[in-house]
Amino acid sequence: MKPCLLTLLLTLALVSTGITQAQQPGDWRKLVEQLAEEEMNEAAIENMYEELLQLENNPINLNTATREQLENFPLLSMEDADAIFRFLEKNRPIYTLFELRNVPLLDIKTVEMILPFFYVGETEDKAARPQVSDILKNGRHELQSRFDKTLTQRAGYGEFPDSILERYPNRKYRGEDFYASLRYSFRYRNKVQMGITAEKDAGEPFFKPDYPKGYDHYGFHLIINDIGWLKTVVLGDYRLSFGQGLVLNNDFMISKSWSTGNIARRTLQPKRHFSTAEDGFFRGTAAVAEFRNFAITGFYSNKKIDANLSDDGHITSFKVDGLHRTPLEIGKKRNTREQVAGGNINFRKDRLQIGISGIYYQYNRMYNPTLRDYNFYSLRDFSNFNASIDYSYQLPGLIFAGETSFARNGAVATLNTLQYRFSGNLSFSLLHRHYPISYNAFYAQAFSEGSDVQNERGLYIGTEFRPFPKFSVTAYADFVRFPWLKYNIDTPSNAVDLYLLGTYTFSRQSFLEGRYKYKQKEKNTAWPDEKSRSVLPYATHKFRLRYSRDLRSGWNFRTTADMAHYKEKHFPAENGFMLSQNIGYRGKGSLTGDAYLAWFNADTYEARLYSHERNLLNSFYMPSFYGKGCRLAFSAKYAITDNLSFSVKFGHTRYFNRDTIGSGTELIDGKRRSDLFSYLRWVF
Repeated sequence: MKPCLLTLLLTLALVSTGITQAQQPGDWRKLVEQLAEEEMNEAAIENMYEELLQLENNPINLNTATREQLENFPLLSMEDADAIFRFLEKNRPIYTLFELRNVPLLDIKTVEMILPFFYVGETEDKAARPQVSDILKNGRHELQSRFDKTLTQRAGYGEFPDSILERYPNRKYRGEDFYASLRYSFRYRNKVQMGITAEKDAGEPFFKPDYPKGYDHYGFHLIINDIGWLKTVVLGDYRLSFGQGLVLNNDFMISKSWSTGNIARRTLQPKRHFSTAEDGFFRGTAAVAEFRNFAITGFYSNKKIDANLSDDGHITSFKVDGLHRTPLEIGKKRNTREQVAGGNINFRKDRLQIGISGIYYQYNRMYNPTLRDYNFYSLRDFSNFNASIDYSYQLPGLIFAGETSFARNGAVATLNTLQYRFSGNLSFSLLHRHYPISYNAFYAQAFSEGSDVQNERGLYIGTEFRPFPKFSVTAYADFVRFPWLKYNIDTPSNAVDLYLLGTYTFSRQSFLEGRYKYKQKEKNTAWPDEKSRSVLPYATHKFRLRYSRDLRSGWNFRTTADMAHYKEKHFPAENGFMLSQNIGYRGKGSLTGDAYLAWFNADTYEARLYSHERNLLNSFYMPSFYGKGCRLAFSAKYAITDNLSFSVKFGHTRYFNRDTIGSGTELIDGKRRSDLFSYLRWVF
């Protein structure tokens, strides 16, 4: 432990504090890292990362940008998108990106964050009616290949006698110990998108005799925009979001701490599904037609999915991890057919928007989860139906938005928000939701504390303000009641979620931030000396202090201190600490890279801490750690040509207080784990 900690402290001491700053735009990747720490769904994080990366590689021309393009942009709130569009309507043509600083109520931080996603081009869109020859000649092709491998031996890849495998066939993975993916995409401006995805996870067979299809997962999408009255036509894999998400949202869901002024959602045009996530998307067709003030969306999906089945063939739960490594996992691969159909009618006039949505889904097997007290009101049928009406109304600085929906059993859920910006330095958000225990909506994903839009009542209050010119504060409080039992909670329960972030900006490239998070919930707890259990409250406190600095030479230094404190009533407290340093280089040469070193000491999993290290382009990896140890990671990108680049990352974790890492087939017999990630990107 001592050499690792001493090395880290020496690195911190060498960080420069007196070199003139460069002026570079903000890094959206830092926000995605923040979301990952909020324990968002991993597939949602990957979808968001991939979409932002695609937008960064294909920026939008501000002189031809439509309201829909701005509203679909994930980093803009409804108010921000509306303000930018109205500014562009009055001031086109604009001549530099920095004219966005003149947009009313748009702060400098947001402007710098979105600069990489836009450019200033010609006012007229000469490609409004492209010819096939223009598309083929001027389109942009992109080929991506990724290869990851854990260098340390894991139990699932060991050698076992045939007698053991006959008795325990799921002790050994059937495939190779590496991850591989291949993706090709084609894009012509904002008119045409097409892509193909192929992927295998580590442990899944790859071109073996019994698995001749090669990769475990394949995907395809084709999107064509602006075909007369048809705004969008989609074939293949896609994602959708209607209203506030009470009926349908398999797009990513922004966490509470992303922005207190960005909690209201809106109906979005269909988006491609190009990530390697094997769950959470539709496969079929969708189309959007526009008639004056109306936009009509219709869609149909038909695909096979993974499910856990009971002895009588009923679905007990859906398998969403996409892993097919052992005979047990392979036996669940695409064993159920899912069909989904639905639509949305959206009316917009001036500042008023009203939408009506509906969705119907069915399975070729009965959904019948094993009966427990907490899931007594869950759906048990072959199909279900949901419908809703949503609304939003915008005034200068003020937004009302909400949605009310119902399920086939008559249960009604509702969510309503109010956002008010007093000035450019103060904003306020209020959100109330009521999700009955009997409301079943499998494709809903809305603002919530739980994982489902069910069994929850809550009131969220958030604010952002600048008490001083260089100091900003983001804070929220969320008070939640769960009226019915939950998994591992045998009584109705409550939750409190508090968040406070203060940022002091020394200059445009140097800042210090302090963050505090508090979450109190309840759970079943077994008493050590009794054969009984009780529902007891527990609380988690998380603290962070971070300093970040960019230098003119291209170097970046980010120093972070994290602490976690977990306390369950009547039991001893559990604590975690992490001290980390990231050093990055983004100079003008062909080679860029990052070095990351962290020391951690966390008593248990409940006090775990996250590694905020830089990852390869188009890959997202943010591990959490508990125990005592250190983490070291190096990443580098080399631009072979302007259009061809190769990236590699090496990560190594060493523990000081354990002899094994992981469990089951992922068990490592030792104190160390090493991983290698590589990525090749060719644009032509």
